[in-house]
Amino acid sequence: MKKLLIALCGLALVAGCTKPGNNGDNNNGSSSDNKVIETPSFAKGADVSWLSEMEANGKTFKKKDGTTADCFEVLKDCGVNSIRLRVWVNPTGGWSDKKDMVGLARRAAKAGMALMVDFHYSDFFCDPSRQDIPRAWAADKADVNKMCVHVKEHTTEVLEALKAVGVTPAWIQIGNETRNGFLWPIGQLWGNGAGGNEKFADLYKAGYNAAKAVFPSALVGPHVNNAYDDNDWWFKDRKASGCKFDMICLSHYPQAQTKMTPAECNTAAVSRIKALIGTYNVPVIVSEVGVKTPDNETEAANILQEFMTAVKQISSCKGVFYWEPEVYDWWKPSVYSSLGWNSYNMGAFLTGGRPSKVMDALCN
Repeated sequence: MKKLLIALCGLALVAGCTKPGNNGDNNNGSSSDNKVIETPSFAKGADVSWLSEMEANGKTFKKKDGTTADCFEVLKDCGVNSIRLRVWVNPTGGWSDKKDMVGLARRAAKAGMALMVDFHYSDFFCDPSRQDIPRAWAADKADVNKMCVHVKEHTTEVLEALKAVGVTPAWIQIGNETRNGFLWPIGQLWGNGAGGNEKFADLYKAGYNAAKAVFPSALVGPHVNNAYDDNDWWFKDRKASGCKFDMICLSHYPQAQTKMTPAECNTAAVSRIKALIGTYNVPVIVSEVGVKTPDNETEAANILQEFMTAVKQISSCKGVFYWEPEVYDWWKPSVYSSLGWNSYNMGAFLTGGRPSKVMDALCN
C-alpha cells in the first residue's frame, strides 16, 4: 500500500475495530450465488475494501441524481464494472479478513461486477516499506518450507471460501506492492537478513500454484508500485527465478512523485506499461490509482482523465482500479485514529457520499 498510508514501521498490532456485520455473508459454505460474471475487456474498477467498516460507522451513499443506494449500485451507476478486495490473514477486529472479503465479494457479484482478490499475506497493510509476517505464522519465520505451506494453505482457504459461495475471481494478486518481496525477512529480496531471490520465488510460487489450483482460469500475478518507474528489471529477475505470471499489476499515484509533474508521471507510466507488455506478452492492469480529490476536484479529474485516455488506447492494458474511491468527508478507519494517522486524501466521493468528477474520469 502507499507510503503515505504506511508511515510507521515495526507496528505489530492494529486495534479499535469492530467485527464486520454488514456484508450479507454468513460464510456457511453453501453455494448460493453461482452467478457467472463475464470478465470485461477493460476493467473500470474500484478497490472498496473499507466499505463494510464505513457502513458499520453509518456512512451511506448516493447516486449522481441524489438517490440513496447501496454503494455497489452507486458504483455501477457510475460505470464501474469490477471490484478489487484485499484479504489479510488475521487482522485485529476482522476488517479485510476472509469473511469480510467474501461478504463484499458476494455483493459485488450480485451487482454483476468482476472480482480481483489482493492477497497481502499479512495482518495489515503491505507496501515497499513493510511486509510483516502474520502473527500466526511468526514461529516459522526462518523456515521457508513451512512458510510456503502457510502461503499455500491461506491462499487455498480464501479462494475455496469464494468458490463455496459461487464467486469466481477474474484476477488474483500474489502479494501487494512486492518490490522488495514479502513476508520479511525470509521473503525479502535484498537488505540486511533478507532471504533473497530464491526464497521469494519459492513463496511466490506457493501462492501462484495454489491460486491456479482453485481457479485455473483466473489471471494470477505479482504487483509492484510506481508504474512510472522502469520496472523491467524486477520482472526479468522473477522470470529468471522461475516465477510464472499471467498478468502484471501496477500502482500509479501521479501526485506522489515530487520530481515529476502529474502529467510527466502519466506519460512515463504509459510508456512503461507499453514496454512491459511488449517484453513479457501478458496484460497489464493498474490495480491501484489515486488522485488528491479534496485539493481540487476538477484538477484531480483532469489528471486521471489524461491517464485513462492514454491507457485505454493500449490494447493489452486491461483495466484500472481506483483505490478506495468511496471515502468521503475525511472518514478514516478506526485503526488510523488509534495510530494518529491522517485520513486518506484521495477518496473520489463528495460530501454526503455522492460520486465526484473523478469517477466520471475513471468510467467514461
